[in-house]
Amino acid sequence: MIDVTGQISAVERRIGNRTLPAGEARVQTISRTYDAPVEDVWDACTNAERIPRWFMPVSGELKLGGRYQLEGNAGGTIERCDPPHSFAATWEYGGEVSWIEVRLTEAGAGRTRFELEHVAHVDDQRWAEFGPGATGVGWELGLLGLASHLAADGSGVSPDQAAAWMGSEEGRRFVALSSEGWAEASVAAGTPADEARAAGDRVTAFYTGTPTP
Repeated sequence: MIDVTGQISAVERRIGNRTLPAGEARVQTISRTYDAPVEDVWDACTNAERIPRWFMPVSGELKLGGRYQLEGNAGGTIERCDPPHSFAATWEYGGEVSWIEVRLTEAGAGRTRFELEHVAHVDDQRWAEFGPGATGVGWELGLLGLASHLAADGSGVSPDQAAAWMGSEEGRRFVALSSEGWAEASVAAGTPADEARAAGDRVTAFYTGTPTP
């Protein structure tokens, strides 16, 4: 259904840190380039009618200061908006608050670089257990959904196909390679390789339901 290796290779993953008033926070950045103009990618990411076609159903007021809620997932407040180039919002889930920012830039004629930054307070124990892949794989699945939505040839995975696809060999391979990619990003950020890769294995097991090696 998709070119797994090509989709994985299209993504850039970075890990960093930032000092916030409440203390140190982890920063995950995921980016890739789409064969679509900035205005179209912006509309796909901010139009309540289009978001469910590649991500999940959303309700609320998708405007500056408005509250949004993704069905069965996070909600929050839209804190900044600069159409068609960027928006920032709180990401509230499970009693915790983190922050996301999406940035869109032109990457040549009819092409757009999409960059998402997720800033969160994550305690050392949870980071050691799962590392950045816990959320990173989820974001990467979202970017795959957006790629599928924007694909001119109709290829990819739509939300109504996602559950079955995740249980397929292709879906499990995508998750495993995504998790490996986030583990390597963690190594590049200074995490000991054996710890980062063990955390990656646990993330893969969580998403695929397979035993940890």
